[in-house]
This record gives sequence, C-alpha cells and structure tokens, in this order.
Amino acid sequence: MATKDTYNARGTVKPSPGFNAYHDAENLRNSMKGLGTDEDVIIDILSNRTNFQRQQVIKAFKSSYDQNLIDELKSELGGNFEDVVEGLMLTPAKFDAQQLNYAMEGAGTDEHILLEILATRTNKQIYELAEAYQTENAVSLKESIQCDNAGDFENLLLALLKGKRDESTVVDTSLAKVDAQELFTAGEDRWGTDETKFIKVFCRRSFAHLRKVFEEYFQITNKDVEDSIKDEMSGSFQMGMLALVQFAKNPAGYFANKLYEAMSGAGTDDRGLIRIIISRVEVDMMDIKIEFFKLCGKSLFSYIEVILFPKESRTKKTRKKTSRKPRFRSGSQ
Repeated sequence: MATKDTYNARGTVKPSPGFNAYHDAENLRNSMKGLGTDEDVIIDILSNRTNFQRQQVIKAFKSSYDQNLIDELKSELGGNFEDVVEGLMLTPAKFDAQQLNYAMEGAGTDEHILLEILATRTNKQIYELAEAYQTENAVSLKESIQCDNAGDFENLLLALLKGKRDESTVVDTSLAKVDAQELFTAGEDRWGTDETKFIKVFCRRSFAHLRKVFEEYFQITNKDVEDSIKDEMSGSFQMGMLALVQFAKNPAGYFANKLYEAMSGAGTDDRGLIRIIISRVEVDMMDIKIEFFKLCGKSLFSYIEVILFPKESRTKKTRKKTSRKPRFRSGSQ
C-alpha cells in the first residue's frame, strides 16, 4: 500500500484538504446510528476522499470502535449503492482482484473484464493486484488464468500479467519502424499469422511507442493496424488485440466507449459501469467525461444518474435526517 497520498491532475477525486481520519470515522458512525442511514453523509465523505484517505478512515474506525467499517457500511446499504461504496473502500489492488475473481468464477469466463484490467494497469498495479488475488483466493492469478483460458488469448493474458511493459514516454522512431515491419511480416505478408510477434510487441512496448508503430505500419501497408487485426485474427484473441490498440491510441476514448457499451442495449452492465468509474476517478476521469460527451452528445453524469441509480432503495433501512436526493459525486458529473 502507498505510504503517502498521490493523485493525477486528470482525475476528478483529489486529496481532501484538512483531512482528519478520526473525524470522518466519527461522522460515518453517526450516519449509521438509529433507525435509518444518512446516506448523504456517506456520499459526501467517500466521494471527496482519495483511496489513500479512505484507507486511513478504515484504520481510524477500527481503532475507535473496534469494528470493520466496510462490514458496517455493507450492513446498512443495498443495491448498486452498496456495491459502489464497497468498491470505493477497497484498495485498488483488492478491488481489481475482486473483479478478476468475479470474471472467472462459476461456469464461463468474462474475457472482457480480464483484458480490460490487465491491459490498462501499470506494471506496479499488476504486481499488486496479482498479490492481492493470491492472498484472497489462495491460488495465483496465473494459475486461474491458465485454468479458464486457452490458446493465443491465454498467452496474451499471461504476457500482460508479467508486467514487463516499457513505461517510458521516449519513442525510438527507428525501433518503431522495425516493429512495424516485423508486424507486417508476421501478418499481412505471410500465409497465417505469427501471433507471438504481435503479443511481444503489444505487451512489451510503451503505449507511446505503440502509437508510433501504428503510424509506421500504415506507411508500410496503407492499412490501419485495427483492420489488419480484424482480417488476420479471430475470437477472444482478436478482441484482446483490438482493445490494446484502442487503449494505446486513446485511453480516455477506450473507457468512454466501454462506459457507453455498459449503458446501451437491453440491459445495463452495472458491475462494469461501477468498475470503470471507481478505477478511473483518480486517474483520467476528466478526459473520459470529455470523450464520453463527444461520443454520445450527453454528459456521463446524466447517463449514470438515470441508469445506475433509478428509483430504488439505496439503503437497507428507511432513510432519515435528510430529504434531498443523494448524488454520487466520485467523478460522475
């Protein structure tokens, strides 16, 4: 766990000035006392604290009342609101581990969740979530992936799980030209596709470098790399490679599109919506909101307010103390 609070300027949740963990713990306890739950207090505190600060509140609550704050909150809340609050209170590594476990539990595997998490986290985050997964499940993430996946898609996930991506922002144009030529030779220029070459380049090179590779690839083939992937690959492996290209080209655009997909169609992917918002509010949610508006012509907040929190009960007890409508503010506006 981090030993100090840090934040990204493009996130929508910043460290709260004048933060006092014991004061927050006391206010949260008071909000859960009596016959009802003051959810406005819970929202105001949790949506305006960074994850680092929330972890300090958990410790202060345990120290002051000898109770587990997450368990207490879960006992008071219900529906999507409970899921959001629990997700906000877990460390990022534990939250990702929880989502990965969900993706692989039971019959069938949600490959989109596996790919979304492993393709978009930093090397450090991958190490931490793998450790959290093993602690929570008594089995390694690598073993779970190997049991639930196969073929080229399994190889792609395992390559991402190694956390060996170059994270520098310096681009070597000459190397990008070499990589682009090798991708062409491994795909368009031969019968069949050498998937291992694509995996190596896509999982080891920095995203800045990959953007240059895609430019050089177009110069060689007069074809977008996404179109080549669609022609040369299929199934889950194609989905994974396309996701990597889309994230490399425009990370915020990638997540904006994922959010739109979660809220489109016959049903809403509440879990996916919650997962993306929680994982990005301290990273690049400002940019995601901009990309979402470009994509849909409506604000992300307007979509979420109607779809994620309809006229359902947000608590397991009758609400008290306030009559104004609660608003989840962790980057949703």
